[in-house]
Amino acid sequence: MAGHSHGHTPAAWTGVIIAFIGFCVASAFCVMANPVGFWVGMVIIGLGAVVGGIMRMMGLGQAPKAGAKPQTQG
Repeated sequence: MAGHSHGHTPAAWTGVIIAFIGFCVASAFCVMANPVGFWVGMVIIGLGAVVGGIMRMMGLGQAPKAGAKPQTQG
């Protein structure tokens, strides 16, 4: 995979950092046997995906490759 710039964007880094924090929160509360705190951590993990996706749509993600087919919704 040498030569690829996959994930080296502000959107990717922000999403991963937020998800990592959520993982740490969920793990800590899992060890403490606190289900509410665990699910809060899981929500934070999902929030990381949402924030990363929004940042990508704002243009802070990886630019599409030349010649790549555009993604269609539907």
